[in-house]
Amino acid sequence: MKDQIDELTLLLLYLTSFTEDYGLGQAHRSWKGYPFESLDELNEDQYITGSKRAKSVYLTEEGINQAKALMKKYNIEE
Repeated sequence: MKDQIDELTLLLLYLTSFTEDYGLGQAHRSWKGYPFESLDELNEDQYITGSKRAKSVYLTEEGINQAKALMKKYNIEE
């Protein structure tokens, strides 16, 4: 069950993300109003990155690709 929660958390982070220009290009950023256990796991898997003090996280390229694969797995269209 924990794996599904982590998957759905990543999917929600991606679906609610916004694009931000940080000077070196654009990045997907999302507010982290999700269980810290899942966020920690996604950070360890290198799907997201960011400071523990920040209220938002950046989705890594790997995280974005994984989220897109999860959209297919759960039959969600963009």
